[in-house]
Amino acid sequence: MQPNDFPRMMEIYQQALDSKNATFQTQLPNWNDWNKNHLKSPRLVYQKTGNALGWCALSPTSSRYCYRGVAEVSIYIDSNAQGMGIGSQLMCQLVEKAKAQGVWTLQSAIFPENTASVKMHEKTGFRLVGYRERIGQLAGLWRDSWLYELRF
Repeated sequence: MQPNDFPRMMEIYQQALDSKNATFQTQLPNWNDWNKNHLKSPRLVYQKTGNALGWCALSPTSSRYCYRGVAEVSIYIDSNAQGMGIGSQLMCQLVEKAKAQGVWTLQSAIFPENTASVKMHEKTGFRLVGYRERIGQLAGLWRDSWLYELRF
């Protein structure tokens, strides 16, 4: 992933925001904010014939030293490319690169209605470790989230 990938990444992320089923976020971040809130590596973009169809990156879950190897996954696939296995391919690469950098736990908070994300996480070895009822509001509605985890 390079800074010049960011505009296309945000087009894909906007699709996720519009779906209201992938994130509590409601506005796109600028490059500086996004960059400072994500680990420098791994950051991956899936491209086919020069067109980015998906991306993934990690965020630290805490600034405390004891949690330095725990990261939260962000993974988004263009709505026109979903169901083609791109998410699983990206996730497998992300897992391998994260392991090599000393990460020991990946986690994802997923809306239960996002069945494609649930299936992709389970397919790549994540397990459901908990759920949070009415954890936040999105568009005036209380939403639950499921917490998935992959430990190495």
